[in-house]
Amino acid sequence: MEYNQTVKQLAQLAMESDKVDPIDWGMLNIKEQDAFLMMASNVLQQIESIPEEQRAVVAMATMTKLLVENFVLNLRLKGAENVKRQI
Repeated sequence: MEYNQTVKQLAQLAMESDKVDPIDWGMLNIKEQDAFLMMASNVLQQIESIPEEQRAVVAMATMTKLLVENFVLNLRLKGAENVKRQI
């Protein structure tokens, strides 16, 4: 598959997931599609630099890190800095 086509597909899939918890793009100085294309290109470059047998675990670790960052940012936005939860 061609690199540019893969980047576009990754960006489109990510933009679909943005419909569930949309980003307010009005205050940002970048277009939504440009941001998704830029990040998809970076992801593809990074994943191609990792040995194939390690890609799945690295991708899962990266997703976990990003989900934790997003979770913490959402808590901060909602003023829940002092919320503690035991697992």
